[in-house]
Amino acid sequence: MSATRMMILGLVQSMQPVHGYDVRRELLSWNADKWANVQPGSVYHALRKLAEEELLREVATEQVGARPARTTYEITEKGSAEFQSLLRTYWWNLTATPDPFLAAFSFLPELPREESSAALHNRATQLRASVEQLQGALAADWARKKPAFVAWMWELAIVRAEAEIAWCSRVAGLIESGASFNNQV
Repeated sequence: MSATRMMILGLVQSMQPVHGYDVRRELLSWNADKWANVQPGSVYHALRKLAEEELLREVATEQVGARPARTTYEITEKGSAEFQSLLRTYWWNLTATPDPFLAAFSFLPELPREESSAALHNRATQLRASVEQLQGALAADWARKKPAFVAWMWELAIVRAEAEIAWCSRVAGLIESGASFNNQV
């Protein structure tokens, strides 16, 4: 939950006082569910947990008409220190994220060559669609209203995806050409 924790603390700090709905909406507008694994459904639970830990403070709870009650949050001094600690940890340390694809790829010889090659081509196709989506988002009018660093994050995701597309194509070609899986590089 550390990435979720850091992002929620950071958003509350920058938007405070803020309702959980606004935090959730901002994270969705950044597509944080895709690149930071911050699930929209976890936001309210995380806000309550952070408040229990005294990292956030509930400022007010209001209900308008038949809508659900909305709680407004602010960050505490302790929460600000936790945010700064997490922020610096993620800026200065390289953290490998587990990717189930790498675990599956380690068993490459267990699939028929045609299937593994087709799976790599499929992965490249999915990555291309993701790149097109991100490029479309960058070109959209609403993206111009976001801070520049959001676009820079999307650009990084595009560059990473393009590198993986090239890798998938190269390895699929090696598999199709009959390259041995047992030769050392």
